[in-house]
Amino acid sequence: MASSPSKDFEQMLADVAAQTEAVLQKLLASDSAPAQRLVESMRYGALGPGKRLRPFFVVAAGRLFDVPEAFALRTGAALECVHCYSLIHDDLPAMDDDDMRRGRPTVHRAFDEATAILAGDSLLTLAFEILADPATHGDAEVRATLIGELARAAGKDGMAGGQMLDLQAEADPVHVLDDVVRLQAMKTGALFRFACEAGAILGKADCAPLRQYAEHIGLAFQIADDVLDVESTPEALGKATQKDRDKGKATFVDLLGLEGAKARAEALAGEAIDALAGYGSKADLLRQAARFMVSRRK
Repeated sequence: MASSPSKDFEQMLADVAAQTEAVLQKLLASDSAPAQRLVESMRYGALGPGKRLRPFFVVAAGRLFDVPEAFALRTGAALECVHCYSLIHDDLPAMDDDDMRRGRPTVHRAFDEATAILAGDSLLTLAFEILADPATHGDAEVRATLIGELARAAGKDGMAGGQMLDLQAEADPVHVLDDVVRLQAMKTGALFRFACEAGAILGKADCAPLRQYAEHIGLAFQIADDVLDVESTPEALGKATQKDRDKGKATFVDLLGLEGAKARAEALAGEAIDALAGYGSKADLLRQAARFMVSRRK
């Protein structure tokens, strides 16, 4: 079993979440916005509860290469805009049709469906506005690389493509492990991969070791999610549980068994940690993060 994350990790996770929240608060200021209701819905969908795991990985990876934290936080905030957009759209009646997210009504329930769609659209486009700004990095080539990589991670070959495969699985359920792994590598893993690679891009460093690390933690995260879906409650998670099973979609627990899924997640965390060998003690927080991915309770 992986050891529990340290207090240093937990403190940094909380600190990055608070700092990301502060950056998003400024980016989503509504004082001068002509469409106040739209900005209010964007703020509702992007601010408040949330672990901010993806921004954490940008900051932690950036520390390996002495990236200024302001650059990493802005990049993390852009990534969080994409993540929150995906949650808003994923909750819509045409997608997963969820009423609760992070313990409160989803955006389309708190506002309405049309507003939720526009809120998601606007958060997605805001992400690229943030990355294009020289405040994110002084080198235009670095900014262009970040934009291109986030677009790939969010689009047809990444998160959106994975969501499409997930929707198709409702009509034609996938019961082959490799197919579920591919689906989740796109739907969930692509944004984690960008988060880790972004630290190296900001530091003008080789992305390959962090890409390998990210591929392992992204899959471990989804397997742990499937385990929590079985072992936890809607009250603890702040959202409905076992919806995939109700729709006939195979989960890692279905394919591997509960104990098998836990063992696979633990193994993936170990492989992720092994990928960090070249970074020495500077990668200790990322090692703790890999353990957290499989030990978290929500």
